[in-house]
Formats: sequence, structure tokens, C-alpha cells
Amino acid sequence: MSEDITVGLLDSGVELSLSDRIGARHRFVDAPPGPDRRGHGNAIARIILHHAPAARLLVADVFGGRARTTPEAVAAGLDWLRVERARIVNMSFGLREDRTLLRVAIEAVLAGGMILLAASPARGARVFPAGYPGVIRITGDARCAPGEISALGGRPADFGACPRGLDGEAGGASFATGHVSGLLAARLAEGAFDPMAELERRARFHGPERRLA
Repeated sequence: MSEDITVGLLDSGVELSLSDRIGARHRFVDAPPGPDRRGHGNAIARIILHHAPAARLLVADVFGGRARTTPEAVAAGLDWLRVERARIVNMSFGLREDRTLLRVAIEAVLAGGMILLAASPARGARVFPAGYPGVIRITGDARCAPGEISALGGRPADFGACPRGLDGEAGGASFATGHVSGLLAARLAEGAFDPMAELERRARFHGPERRLA
């Protein structure tokens, strides 16, 4: 297919070194201009493009280089990505509170046919947007190398993937979500498909990771 596969990245922004792969970007928080001090968005972008080098990123900066975001910023970013016609949206973060405006934003983009993936911790309370129906929940699975997926049956998430970045740095569920987003983006270039069925089909491992004490 010649059509660009657009991947929405709700994160902390992407550095200028990846500008040639960015279709559009917008900041949804008040923060001074400058590079992403956390580097999180850049790491996720590199993971996605590693698996789907032809993808075009739509970057919604909802962190502004900080460690926290708000439901309002995420909802605004989702609405922008809907207008920009993202096909897949990567959300490598989790908020503790369920907010009506965020739930409504999620429902709107799902109704438009977008594929949403969000990080879900291996332990602890449910987080959002991973906790909303229709969002594919991803966690880190140490069994998985880059490019591999585990089907977890919903506990603690729908699927697991490699919890490390391209340089081997640990990133848990956040980085795992990036790996799955990239793999689905690459598959989407071949045509339409059911994302849940596709991930089940290509899973190397089935059932939860068993960790020894």
C-alpha cells in the first residue's frame, strides 16, 4: 500500500531528529518550549518506527516534558488525533482516576474506528485509559523479545510485549505498548484486520508470565 499509516502518539513530545517521520504535532499543556527533558516520547516513537518504518507519527504532547499529565490534556489530544485521522493511538501511560470527559473522548475515537492501545501495570489498581472498554491493554512481559507478543487473556492485561527499549533500557508497560503499536502499524500497511484477533494469532506465549521469587 502506498497510503501512510498514521500513528497517534499521546506522550511527552518527540525530538527534532525524527521530524521527517512526523506528519503533525501539537502541544496540549502549558510548558516552556524546548526539547523533551524526559525523553519518553522519543523512546516510544523510536520503538514504533523500528517496527513500522513507513509509519507517519501524529504527536500530541500531553506532558510537556513533565512526569504528569491531566485527563483534560489527554481528552484534547485524542480529539485532535481524531480530526487528524490517526489509525492507531499509542498511550504509554496510566491515570488513576476515571473522568467523564476522558471516557467520552475514548468512546468518540473508538466509534470512528481508531485502534487504541494503552499501558496497563502488571500489578496494582486499574488505570485509565487502559481501563475503558475497547482499549487494548498492554503490559510488559520479560519472556518477549522485540517483535514478540504474549496473549494474557485479560490478566493483568490483554497482551504483553517486550518491556525494554531499542537500547535495552527498561520501560515496562510503557515500552511494551510502543512495541505492540509498531507491530500493528506494520500489519495495517497490508490491509484492514481485527487487531485483537491479529495479536492472538501472532502471540508466541499464552497465559500470564510466571515469575520465580
